Amino acid sequence: MNADRIGAPGTGISRRDFLKATGAGGAVAVAGCAQAPMAQQVSSSAGGPLSTTQADLPLTGRPEVVDLDERGGEVTLRSVTARHDVHPGESMNGPVVLPQVWAFQADDGTPSVPGPILRCTEGTELKITLDNSDNVHPHTLHFHGVRKSWMNDGVPTTTGITVMPGETHTYTIPANVAGTHLYHCHFNTPFHMDMGMYGILRVDPEGYEEADKEYFMTVKEWDSRLSRQYGGENVKYSLTDRMGDVFTINGRSAPYTLHPEMGSPVIVDAGDTVRIHFVNAGFMSHPMHVHNHRFKVVEKDGSPMPEPLQYLQDVVNVAPAERYTIEYVADADPGIYPIHCHKVDHVRNGNSYPGGMLTATVYTEAMDTEIFRQVMDKAGYEL
Repeated sequence: MNADRIGAPGTGISRRDFLKATGAGGAVAVAGCAQAPMAQQVSSSAGGPLSTTQADLPLTGRPEVVDLDERGGEVTLRSVTARHDVHPGESMNGPVVLPQVWAFQADDGTPSVPGPILRCTEGTELKITLDNSDNVHPHTLHFHGVRKSWMNDGVPTTTGITVMPGETHTYTIPANVAGTHLYHCHFNTPFHMDMGMYGILRVDPEGYEEADKEYFMTVKEWDSRLSRQYGGENVKYSLTDRMGDVFTINGRSAPYTLHPEMGSPVIVDAGDTVRIHFVNAGFMSHPMHVHNHRFKVVEKDGSPMPEPLQYLQDVVNVAPAERYTIEYVADADPGIYPIHCHKVDHVRNGNSYPGGMLTATVYTEAMDTEIFRQVMDKAGYEL
C-alpha cells in the first residue's frame, strides 16, 4: 500500500513529484533516491564492527502500511530477529545502531521496527496470525482499543495462550472500535517492547475521508543496553535501572528521521489539511511540539474529540500507550519546521543536540533550496 510514497508512512507524495519538487531529474536523481545503508557499513553503537553473527541478520526497513481490506482481513505477522539502523550516518553524532531487534514482518514484506501499520475499515473481522516458527523466544499479540473475546486478549498469564518458538497462532480481532490503536507483544512485555515488538492498528470508520496528507508516527525511547546485550556487547541491562539513551520517531533518530524514504518527514503542499496519528510505544511521556502550526486534537484512543475540546494548540503530551490524532492546515510560510519531543533532552544522539526524537513539516515549495539539500545531506540522502 502506497509503496511509491515519499515521507512518513501514510499518504505522502509520489517519488516523481518529490524529484520534481527538489529540482532533481534524470538517472542521477533516481540513483541517489535508491541508496540505502549497506550491511557492510553497519557498526555497533560502540563504534566497532558487528560480529559475524549479527552481520548475518536482516536489516529492518520502513514500516509499511498494510491494507487489510484488500487482503480480506487476514495477515501473518512473522517475528524476525534483525538489526536496526536508528541513524546509520556519521552526521549529528551518528551512527546510532540497535544491533539486535525483534521485528514484525507482514507476510512476505520487510521486517520493520515499528511493525507494519495494519489498516482496515470498521466492521471487518481480522484474522491475524503470529508466526513464531523461526524465533527462539515466546511471543503473543495484544491489541489495544478494539473489543475482543477473552482468549484473543494476548496476555499469556490470563489466557493461557503463548506462541512458543516454532509455533503459529491466529488471533480473531474484530475491528469494532474505530481509531488508531497500539499492538504489541505481551510476553515479558517491557523486554519485548524494548526489543521492538510493537506497531499500529488503524481502524477507519465507515465513510472515512482522509486528509490531504495523513501520516503515522510512533514515538519511543530506548535503553540501548538491552539490544546491545543481545547483540553480544559487554554491557548489562536491568529493568530496574532502565535509562533512555536512544529516542526515535518510527524507529529512527534525527537526522535519519528526515530521510524521505527511510525516515518520517511530514511532506506537505501549501494549503494541505494534514493529519498525524501519534502513538507512544515507550515507557515515558513525550510532549510533541509542532513548530509554526497550530493544530487541534480530533481523536484520542479511538474516540472522536468533542468539538468544544478541539481548540488550537501546538504541544500534545502523549503518554505511554496513548494515541492522539492531530490535524492542522499547512498555512505557514513554506519552509521546514521541526516536530519534536519538548523534553528537549530527548532531542539528542548521545550527548549531541540536536538529534533523537525530531522530524519536520517539510513544504514541497521549500525543497528546491540549498537549506533542504543540506538537510538531505545530513540525513544521508543524495539529491
